[in-house]
Amino acid sequence: MSGTIKIAPSILAADFSRLADEISKVETAGADYIHVDVMDGHFVPNITVGPPVLRSLRGVTHLPLDVHLMISDPLRYVDAFAEAGASILTVHIEAIPHIHRVLEHIRALGVRAGVSLCPATPAGALSEILEDVDLVLVMTVDPGFGGQKLIEHTLRKVRRVRNMLDKAGSAAELEVDGGVDEETAEWVTAAGATVLVAGTAIFQAPHGVAAAISTLRQAAERGRGSRKGTGR
Repeated sequence: MSGTIKIAPSILAADFSRLADEISKVETAGADYIHVDVMDGHFVPNITVGPPVLRSLRGVTHLPLDVHLMISDPLRYVDAFAEAGASILTVHIEAIPHIHRVLEHIRALGVRAGVSLCPATPAGALSEILEDVDLVLVMTVDPGFGGQKLIEHTLRKVRRVRNMLDKAGSAAELEVDGGVDEETAEWVTAAGATVLVAGTAIFQAPHGVAAAISTLRQAAERGRGSRKGTGR
């Protein structure tokens, strides 16, 4: 695990009536990615955005667009999201019987391929596809809604995935999404996460997005520094 911790503000918690301004603020404040949650009302109960919105976002930021497909049939849509400007396309292992085919197709489109695990999915589900991924996203809440509290026992899975990636010599990023705030940012980076998705903690922070990103980054670096110990 090398390099700095990355912060990926999730627009799920942003003000959609002024989305370009919201993204500009976090970009100026030093965000590393823009995290875009795509929900279809089937794999998860909520419905959010599609390729046209992503294309609009691509026009207002130079940051990588980290697109999390919480949808039932991702292979049907990855071409459209890649064309719309996705930099990373992450699909759920629970939604796909032939996930290698989807990951291979995403990479063939010139987009980084990610795979996500819901809280109840064991880390071992990744064992046969570690060579096929550029990013692993561990959900620390059940997907579908923002503003949830981190499920603490998922930290054990973050540590397991970190160990799996290290043993495999994989350069894939380890991303965590769900309940990330000033306190939990330290926990998840101590467990081995390298990319933190945060929505409410950034876009709804009382002191503004710049202060929120700075605070998260400081907490994350403290956690990173403690990783040589026992962590949480």
